[in-house]
Amino acid sequence: MLELIICSLVTILPDYLLRRKFQDKRWGREINFFTVWYELRWGITLCAMLTISLITVVFYYHPQTKNVSSYFRTVTILSESAGRVAEVYVENNSEVSAGDRIFRLDSTRQEAALETAMRQIEEVDASLALAQSDRAAAEAAVDQAQAALTQTTDDLERQRSLFERGSSAVSERDVEILENERDVRQGALDAAYAGIDAVEANITVLLPARRASAEAALEQAEVELDKMTVYAGTDAVVEQFALQVGDIVNPILRPAGILVPRGSGSGRFQAGFSQISTQVVKPGGVAEITCISKPFTIIPMVITGVQDVIAAGQIRPSDRLVDPQNQGAPGSVTVFMEPIYPGQTDDIPPGSRCVANAYTSFHAQLEDPDTDLGFLTRVSMHVVDTVGLVHAAGLRIQSLLLPLQTLVLTGH
Repeated sequence: MLELIICSLVTILPDYLLRRKFQDKRWGREINFFTVWYELRWGITLCAMLTISLITVVFYYHPQTKNVSSYFRTVTILSESAGRVAEVYVENNSEVSAGDRIFRLDSTRQEAALETAMRQIEEVDASLALAQSDRAAAEAAVDQAQAALTQTTDDLERQRSLFERGSSAVSERDVEILENERDVRQGALDAAYAGIDAVEANITVLLPARRASAEAALEQAEVELDKMTVYAGTDAVVEQFALQVGDIVNPILRPAGILVPRGSGSGRFQAGFSQISTQVVKPGGVAEITCISKPFTIIPMVITGVQDVIAAGQIRPSDRLVDPQNQGAPGSVTVFMEPIYPGQTDDIPPGSRCVANAYTSFHAQLEDPDTDLGFLTRVSMHVVDTVGLVHAAGLRIQSLLLPLQTLVLTGH
């Protein structure tokens, strides 16, 4: 409508003034509702052509969108396992810091597992103390076997010496008996040493392994017990939290609530522009927004990034081929914007709906002396920069009419 009014001022109005001056045709006499098209056909035709051209140039080089919002991240409050709530530490809409407790599930089973793991460690420690006593007994058995072997060896040497000298007091049978007894004593000594090795293996290998397993079981029990308490992972505000003692929480079907991280979505806006604006909306460009949560205010923005893919084209692997004919809306180009002056969007709640204008500016190219531009190119650039005022004026009119549309016309 604004474009039509502006174009009519330079087409229809001069046509009417010329006909009034030179042909003495006035509105209400020669020019009325039935003859206006014939009398002012040149002005109306030029007005239509100029309006269409102006609208095309304005909306292409200075696109507008109503799909603007400051999206924010939410974190679901979930426990890692299902259970019944035993304690609740926070209330809805309360602020929490990272590490604060939110609620605790009943942990009777986990506490029993922790107690069992602690008793297992004590049992291994007792077995280790008993193994120390067994090692002392095994060492004593070695000493006893060594002494018996030494005594038998001495007797054998004495009897063998007498037998070799031909003494009638010692027979060959007596020497053989002592030799067999020596072998028995030697076997007993080897068995005693093997007993020491078995006790040492029990002390240095088996029991430490059992204690390590018991400590691992204790650590696992402590972890499982800690999981029964749900903590806040970030500084946030608790929302949609109505948990009561005795409620059942399930990580799949029944989350406890939502955390809204502090600062999430603040000062950063996402806008969805038409795909035809892809070539003119670039990082570093200037934009303006007005939000329904902050009426009568125009906020200058800078485009910080443009998403290099269009969300409507994403697919997921499945057992069916994707047919482009079955796709829905063509999708929009996602643009990220931030305020030029810090603090201007601090009082705009994240998630607010806004209207945005993006502007194309050739000022840098026109002022660059090293850029070789033709006359028509310079004129067209000046025209593009100038018609941006039309869209800027339109955004300000929308900002003024936004409360009226919201409160009166829609009743929201």
